[in-house]
Amino acid sequence: MALRSVISTASTAAFLSLLTGCAALSADSVFEPLFDGRTLTGWTQHNGTASYRVEDGCIVGCTTAGSPNSFLCTERDYGDFELVFEVKVDDRLNSGVQIRSRLRERDSRVNGPQIEIEASGANGAEAGYVYGEAAGGWMTPQALRQPHKHFVDGQWNRYRVRAEGPRIQVWVNDVQVSDLLHAERFASHPEGFIGLQVHSVRRGQGPFEVRWRNLAIRELNAE
Repeated sequence: MALRSVISTASTAAFLSLLTGCAALSADSVFEPLFDGRTLTGWTQHNGTASYRVEDGCIVGCTTAGSPNSFLCTERDYGDFELVFEVKVDDRLNSGVQIRSRLRERDSRVNGPQIEIEASGANGAEAGYVYGEAAGGWMTPQALRQPHKHFVDGQWNRYRVRAEGPRIQVWVNDVQVSDLLHAERFASHPEGFIGLQVHSVRRGQGPFEVRWRNLAIRELNAE
């Protein structure tokens, strides 16, 4: 279904209704919006100096050269859930969405599982695999991180993330690219915030942007 860049309340409701049907969820399952389409209420920035703004019904993150990784994070924590969102990113910018993440005590560094966002380029890339941000590096084993082109460069891309116990599943544009069991990371990060990453870039590069819209979550333990 093609979605307009400016997301009205009605179109957002229709989008979430479609997701409920596509995911074959029970009749009483409900996705709750994480973003109201107008403000950043319910979100707080941690780390870095990248900027975040609301534009045309989207959250837009923009790089600041020389800044470390930046994260716009929910003020609520989530454990077992299903998360959906759409994302569009400049081809030269790496990004991601943190799940079950937290702030490290000694330096307030964001850490935890991250769902990779990356343009496919000519040879494919690693969009949808799971990385441990400041938490051990790649969680998806190298043998399973096969480059693919399910992420469409320069366009809006649909993600669906299901985190249930130690299992994390990820779909990119309705194609499942990840089905990961990671007991160690679940033990250390059983719950935490959702975070929208703007990756660092070197001085003299950028500015680059990443946009998110239609972010919604369904808590599995609420059923």
